[in-house]
Amino acid sequence: MLYEEFVGCRSEGVGNLVEKGAVRKFAEAIGDPSPLYTDERAARESRHGGLIAPPTFPRTFDYGAVPGLELPPAGLIHGSHRIDYERPLFVGEGVLCRVELEKSYDKEGRRGLLGFLLFERTGETLSGERIFTTKDTVVVTEAVRKVIEG
Repeated sequence: MLYEEFVGCRSEGVGNLVEKGAVRKFAEAIGDPSPLYTDERAARESRHGGLIAPPTFPRTFDYGAVPGLELPPAGLIHGSHRIDYERPLFVGEGVLCRVELEKSYDKEGRRGLLGFLLFERTGETLSGERIFTTKDTVVVTEAVRKVIEG
């Protein structure tokens, strides 16, 4: 299995800030006009009590890297992405993020052996409260696999 020796390994925590301007630009880029992301008054009067980030905003965070695990810069296929929240992500808060290679397996495809890498990414408050968990699947084609394995 591809990268089998890295299964269960995770990165050091990386601090990220949910910055107001970045949230505004992100909301504009995805075309989401919700006032919960940009209008302080409307957000303060909402059930959240303040500005929050769009649900997919954690894609912009730095999660660090699993030591020694180097994916090729091109040729990977995005398999899936899922985010589960414990609570909203608030503008202005610091988030400690990590990534872990949770699982690796192979599957024979029509064009050869495919490698599947399942990553878990987490975001926590600076005091350790879990805010969100993402699950990402990356697919490695046989052609890319040959480059990796040399």
